[in-house]
Amino acid sequence: MAKVQEKESGVPFFSEEEVSEVSGLKLGDEYVEVTCGCTSHRYGDAVGRLRVFSNGYLEISCECTPGCTEDKLSPSAFEKHSGRETARKWKNNIWVIINGEKVPLYKTVLLKYYNQVSKAANGSNRSQHGRACHRDEFVRCSRCDKERRFRLRTKEECRIHHDVMAGANWKCADLTYDKITCDDEEERASRRVYRGCTRSPTCKGCTSCVCFGCDICRFSDCSCQICTDFTSNAKA
Repeated sequence: MAKVQEKESGVPFFSEEEVSEVSGLKLGDEYVEVTCGCTSHRYGDAVGRLRVFSNGYLEISCECTPGCTEDKLSPSAFEKHSGRETARKWKNNIWVIINGEKVPLYKTVLLKYYNQVSKAANGSNRSQHGRACHRDEFVRCSRCDKERRFRLRTKEECRIHHDVMAGANWKCADLTYDKITCDDEEERASRRVYRGCTRSPTCKGCTSCVCFGCDICRFSDCSCQICTDFTSNAKA
């Protein structure tokens, strides 16, 4: 049997006992890959390859037909692609094969890191006052090529940044809450390292300031994949 992948810290990703009986086990440099599937009463089984990363990220490559080109799908997107009638419950509907039996993901250890990240997203990234904390982000102007700071302290500010990232060709003049033009100087590099982390002023990214999705930075009226996945996971 191949050696179980270790995380960068040297701590085993999954123990051999946890994954040895999972069908299609393959070990990559940063992930564990297994055979997965989702069953539709109308179309039958849609089979794929699930990659589980130590940072909690889940990714599925569909193999429902020889010519299927759907790759790097989120679990909810794979569930929808399979034609599952009762969608939005991917933890229940997507299965892996253990000892020859189909087992829902939520009954396996494969969601261990995903659940840890989800818990951090809903708790560990909160400030001492209990509010979700998001560090400042920078977006590059498509006209002057300068980076501009976006503060993400409120839901309104998060929505502005979210819509900018979802679009294309953003320009300095589009910034609604701060009067700035392409003629204005870009922030000095020594200033850009300060991004609002409550733990450390010059933090480069930690669970206190990097959010993986919360009610402040995800939006139920948005149909993008990120917001749709968050809404689906919250209901699962």
